[in-house]
Amino acid sequence: MMRTESSEAPAPPAGETSAEETAYLALHAEREELERNLALAQARQRFGADLDAAAARVDEEAMLRQLDRVLTLIRAAEYKRRPGARRW
Repeated sequence: MMRTESSEAPAPPAGETSAEETAYLALHAEREELERNLALAQARQRFGADLDAAAARVDEEAMLRQLDRVLTLIRAAEYKRRPGARRW
């Protein structure tokens, strides 16, 4: 069987529930919610009335900025989780 990559957050190591781990999982939850809302905004742009589509475009721009911020924070957190990662 082929293994496919999932967009879910990786499971924490057994017994690890530190504050960093909680923050990391919260970032993935925020990413998932933003992706879901982006899909809805894109559907509103395609199928909504003119005013709704315009509002959806504005919402989409704001959500894309938020998603970029969250993904950057996730990448930083994943780097910190690697063995031997430098701390600045």
